[in-house]
Amino acid sequence: NGDASNPACRGIAGVLEAYQCSLRRVQLYGPTNFAPVVNHVARSAATVLDGSQYFVLLIITDGVISDMAQTKEAIVNAAKLPMSIIIVGVGQAEFDGKIWGLGETRGRLGG
Repeated sequence: NGDASNPACRGIAGVLEAYQCSLRRVQLYGPTNFAPVVNHVARSAATVLDGSQYFVLLIITDGVISDMAQTKEAIVNAAKLPMSIIIVGVGQAEFDGKIWGLGETRGRLGG
């Protein structure tokens, strides 16, 4: 939503509003590193384990993931937290589903 001190969006309308604002302010370029944002949301989710909040990280990307090993590790580490991660590929890049090879990472998640 553009507010680093309070990055939450309320509902689908809030997500759509944040997306529209981001399109006007963000220039897309590589490398495409997901691990830092996954870890950031995971840290927030880890502070609220009482069931009162659930976090959804929506990543809309126009590029192939540059930090695949670190992203897999971040996703595996976040697996037990109250959060979901949705990755949507847009544009002409080839999105071949390699992220789904999570079963290779410590065997904790299947592909």
